[in-house]
Amino acid sequence: MLSIEDEAILTEFEKEEQENPSWRKVVDNHTIYTSRKFSLPRNDLWGQPVLCDLGEARIGSFHEGDIQPDIYKAPEVLFDMPWSFSADIWNVGAMIWDIFENKHLFNALDEDQQYSPSHHVAEMVAYLGLPPLHFLQRSSETRNVFDQNGKWLGAGGVSIPSISMEESEENLSGQDKQQFLQFIRSMLQWVPEERKTAKELLDDPWLNST
Repeated sequence: MLSIEDEAILTEFEKEEQENPSWRKVVDNHTIYTSRKFSLPRNDLWGQPVLCDLGEARIGSFHEGDIQPDIYKAPEVLFDMPWSFSADIWNVGAMIWDIFENKHLFNALDEDQQYSPSHHVAEMVAYLGLPPLHFLQRSSETRNVFDQNGKWLGAGGVSIPSISMEESEENLSGQDKQQFLQFIRSMLQWVPEERKTAKELLDDPWLNST
């Protein structure tokens, strides 16, 4: 989320609520209001990013279980492996791509336009290549899409799409494009331990280029 720098947004919000009250209903003595959108800030006075919504935050180094929105799930989460801080780094990489390119890196949809883990993994293979065998051996769930030698099985008839980061990236060229893709790939690694840390990312050439 972003903080609010243009306080006129709040003034307009209050005025609109007074003049045109939101629809509401009462359930078990609690009043529920329909949502009302904020207006856009004037003169591009966008606020600073704010860390929030920490209801799913975890304490400790390693955890298990399902986390993350579908298209942002890290490989270790998809395969029901233990996960740690590096799962967040995968999230950062996928989200930076989505924001910078104004489109999703991973679509992960089946023929019915429903989220499909198999399609998701197939797209990962298209972008990153096949995962190392030692990574696949961390979970029996990987046997659904890879054989014992680490080759793609095409589970359910799902094939690896003909896509690449080089073709999907549309805003840069030359060295800028090369550095950007290296930056993204430093976060989108199959093996969690091989992803850059947040501290290392701050020193990345693409972030520090002029």
